[in-house]
Order: sequence, then structure tokens, then C-alpha cells
Amino acid sequence: MMNHKIVKYFCTGLLALLLPAVALAQQAAEKGLDERINDAFDPVATAWESIVLYPVSLGGFEVPIVLILLIAGASFFTVYFGFINIRGFPLAIRVVRGHFDEIEKGDAPVTTSTLNVVEGDIPDTIRQEGIAGEVSHFQALATAVSGTVGLGNIAGVAVAISIGGPGATFWMILAGLLGMSSKFVECTLGVKYRDLEADGTVYGGPMYYLSKGLKERGLGGLGKVLAVIFAIVCVGGSLGGGNAFQANQSTVQITSMLGLQGGATKTIIGLILAFLVGLVIIGGIKRIAAVTEKIVPFMAILYVGAALIIIFSHYHFIPEAFMQIINGAFTPAAGLGGIAGVLIQGFRRAAFSNEAGAGSAAIAHSAVNTTYPASEGIVALLEPFIDTVVICTMTALVIIVFNQDGLFAYSAQNTAGVVINGTTVGGVDLTSAAFADVLPWFPYVLTLAIFLFAFSTMISWSYYGLQSWKYLFGRGKAADLSFKVLFLLFVVIGAAAQLEAVIKFSDAMILALVFPNMIGLLILFPKVKEELKRYMEAIKDA
Repeated sequence: MMNHKIVKYFCTGLLALLLPAVALAQQAAEKGLDERINDAFDPVATAWESIVLYPVSLGGFEVPIVLILLIAGASFFTVYFGFINIRGFPLAIRVVRGHFDEIEKGDAPVTTSTLNVVEGDIPDTIRQEGIAGEVSHFQALATAVSGTVGLGNIAGVAVAISIGGPGATFWMILAGLLGMSSKFVECTLGVKYRDLEADGTVYGGPMYYLSKGLKERGLGGLGKVLAVIFAIVCVGGSLGGGNAFQANQSTVQITSMLGLQGGATKTIIGLILAFLVGLVIIGGIKRIAAVTEKIVPFMAILYVGAALIIIFSHYHFIPEAFMQIINGAFTPAAGLGGIAGVLIQGFRRAAFSNEAGAGSAAIAHSAVNTTYPASEGIVALLEPFIDTVVICTMTALVIIVFNQDGLFAYSAQNTAGVVINGTTVGGVDLTSAAFADVLPWFPYVLTLAIFLFAFSTMISWSYYGLQSWKYLFGRGKAADLSFKVLFLLFVVIGAAAQLEAVIKFSDAMILALVFPNMIGLLILFPKVKEELKRYMEAIKDA
């Protein structure tokens, strides 16, 4: 638990960030509500983005350090674990379907050595309450997927394609495949080092495997510092990328479809979203999991099915679309400085989309019912595949097919959107236009999909942020209530803010999680190998 002095410094630092924002908002009093929020938000977002995405020069190209860390780490885990992302895929399907549930309950009593139970817990009580956790494999996967399958899959992919061209899709897919290995490692550790209370409540995630795991390796001081940094940034990520960005883009889509304008309208939509999110998150992880296990399959089938209708309506162009993806990956024409520029766009968007290496999903996966940490790591590797390899690729293909006649140019200048018939269209609007090109009424269905994506992401990230908040400030009711109120407030702020500031803040906060988390993973990966061996031996005859 964080000591009071660190809490004091954290609060002082947070106040120092907020006061300039308040002053800027007051100076812009004559502007609309959304403009005032954006003016207050933008300086902080810009400064934070420049720190997190600080670049280094590689072969004449400027590459953010965070992407180097992600790519190098994911590649190492893929090779070290014998391409677990590929060979573990069939096993992951069997685990999710419950094939090994009886084995995972175990015959021996739950012990503190295997589950890291906090002081005062009664192991066998935990066992009777819920084996060793709160949710099933499928519910944990659905909650984690709902946290990543959001507007990044729709708006984020549109940004990557418009800037990096079709070739960015290739690198997104590769990033998704490599990310499966990172997700396996972090989610195995999330279960191994979680805390369990006597009533079965789970507290887990990178905060715990960084502090506990590194302490086991004689690096307790480093582990504590990394855990605190992760928790602080995760709170920011939950309020930004997991909340404000989702609220912002879903509000844009709703107001566009209904022909509504004005900051007051956006605020009202934000209040409605906040109310709906509040109804779910007040019930904790069990209610969140119960909702996500129903929403995620529905929204995935709805969105992928719609994308397939668009793609196959232009079946004659499908081979050409894939050729553009492959050729564009190695012979880019988007003016980004060659292959490295397109690669950066692909990996950056994939990282924001599936969050592999960021550690956030380990918080949801740590709540699973199992006595074998590696079983959930195996399940977790499905997440980047679903999120990036399937859903992001569907979005990319829809946009590429939409632009088969050169309706707009792929360009590094497209940060604000592409120009179509004299109008600048970006983010979610570009994806919506691509769907509407085949089915004029389909943006209404897309609006529903976007709302579900945003809603499910917000409720999952509320849990990530809450777990981090409680790590910092304790597990009492006051901490629980204060964070939930703050989270719902950011739903309203995100709905009213301008897209530019929200995207900068969102990207930077989510990607900042990589630094403390990946350092921990690169130190603790041998523990994952031990857990994988133990699990494989347990199920080898099943």
C-alpha cells in the first residue's frame, strides 16, 4: 500500500496539473463549453504526449521509445515461449469452452504459496466462495476484450489508414500477432501475484506483480516504485483512453446521426452515458463481467458481420485491397518517410487498440476462477487476435474498399482527417462514410455498434482505474466511491471536449503504462515459464 507521504506528493502534483487547466478555462469563458474544456485540456495533453512519445533516431527515422520497447518485448516473448501465440491458440479455445474447468479447481486446498493470499484470509473459505477468483474464463476474456475493443478499432484504424495508407494494416496485424505473446505473459503474472480477500474479492494487476514479483527477485524497491507509477498512470488512462476518448467519439457519432449541435447537447449525452455506466460499475467486477459477456459477442458479430457485407459487396476488389496492404507495407506512398513511417502508424494504432504490453488487461484477467495462472494467460492471448487481427482488419478493409477509386489521398498531412468532396472527414466519421457508401442506412447500425463499443470499454476501464486507485489509496468504501464519481465526471467531460486534445491524452496515457509494465515483464518472464510448465503437466492427460 502506498504511504501517506507519496499520496500527499501525488495529490499535490495532480493539483498542480489541474490549476492551470482551470485558469485557462476561465480565460476562455466567452467560448462554448466544449471549446473551453478543450482549451483547458490541450496544454496538459500536449505536454504529456511529448514525454511519453519521446523519439530516438534509428536509421534516420524518428521512432518513439515506447514502440521500440513494445516491439522488442513482444518479439522476445514470442521466440522465448516457442511461438505460444500460434501453438497456444487451439488450447486457448478449449480452455475458454471450459474443457479443463474441473482440473483447474485442483484437489489440494488453496494455499498462500500458490495464490498470494493477503494476511488474514482463510484459503478454504476462498475456495468455497469461488474456487480462487470471481469470474469465469469467458467472463474475464469478455471483460478484457470489452476494454480493448472500443473506438480505437473504428476511429483509430481510420486515422492510421488515412495517414499511413493501406500498408499500415499489415503492421497492425503483425503487432496484434506479436502482442498475443505479451498478453500471455502479463496475464499469467496477473493471476499468479494477485491478492484474494476472505470473501473471494480479487485485487490484481501489474501493481501487484511488480511489487511482489520484483521483491522475490531482490528488487523490492524498484518493484514498489514501478507499481506506484503504473497505478498512477493507469488511473489517468482509465479517465482518458478508457473513458473520455470513448465518450467523445460516441457523442460525435450520435450528434452527427441526429443532426444535433452545440456543447449543451454533448453535455446532455455525456450525462446519459454517465448514468448508464454508473448503473453497471456500482456492482463491481461480477456485474461488469455479467454485462460484458453478453455485450461483447453481440457487438463483435454485429460489427464484423456488417464489415463483411461491405467488403463482399465489392468482392471483385478484395484481391486488389490485399495487394495494396502488402505492397503498401514495404513500398509506401503515404509520404511518411518510407517503411518506418508506415510501420510506426500500424504499431502505434495496434498498441492503442489491443494494449498488449500495457498490462491493463491483466487487471481483469486476475479475477478469474482458477488455481493455474498460466490457464488465464493462455486465454488472454486470444484478446489481441480478436481485437486487432480480426476487428481492426475488418475496419481497415472497409476503408480501403471505400477508397478503391481514389476518393481521397493517403497522406501524413491527414492528422485532422481526409478531404472528401471538399469536406474534411476523420476518425469515426471516415469509417461511417465508408459503411454508408454501400448501405446508406447503415450508419444507424454503426452508431449502435459505436455506442456498445464505447459503453463496454468504459465499464471495463472503470474497473482497471478503480483497482489502481485502491492500490494507491486503500480498499475502503470512501476510495471506491470517490473514484467512481470522478470516473463518471470524466464521461461528461469527454463527451464535451474536442477530439484533438482527447486523442493526445488517450494515446499518451495508455502507452505510458508500457514503461513500468514491460520492465517488470522482462524481469519476471521465467516465472511465467514455470507456471506454463505446471499447467501443461496438469492437463496433459485430459
